[in-house]
Amino acid sequence: MVTAYLAFGSNLGDRAAAIAAAIERLDALGVALRARSPLYETDPVTPYPQPLFVNAAARVETALSARALLAACLDVERALGRVRPIALAPAPRAPAPREIDLDLLLYGSEVIQAGPALIVPHPRLLQRPFVRIPLADVAERGLSHPVTGEPLDRAAPDPAVRAIRDPR
Repeated sequence: MVTAYLAFGSNLGDRAAAIAAAIERLDALGVALRARSPLYETDPVTPYPQPLFVNAAARVETALSARALLAACLDVERALGRVRPIALAPAPRAPAPREIDLDLLLYGSEVIQAGPALIVPHPRLLQRPFVRIPLADVAERGLSHPVTGEPLDRAAPDPAVRAIRDPR
């Protein structure tokens, strides 16, 4: 079994329910929840107007490989209505509003570079307070970034990441 960390986000529909449904579906695929952060409402990180996000993080255990875990996350996204736009040009796309977004943040202490789809640790993990703060809530004591060594079991507060009451 491997301990992995996942990030969840939603800014369309019942955002909290989408995150809960994603966790439930992952459990059915052999991804056992060990800890889930509180929910946070966060500002979108895009120059285009979008609804506010709800974000969370989870510590999970799984026997799935990193590639299989990522595939499970993408399957859950599709099952919950996520449509990923196809890029028509090589230029980067602005993030679109979405029902659910799952990201593989960490897979054990591994560093994986298997093309653009599978990069672990997540390449923008250290720059995103909306990921860092929920991750710190579920991180095992002493967890650090496998490349930089930066502590991940704590995170500085950020006014754009606000804890909200969990409707569960």
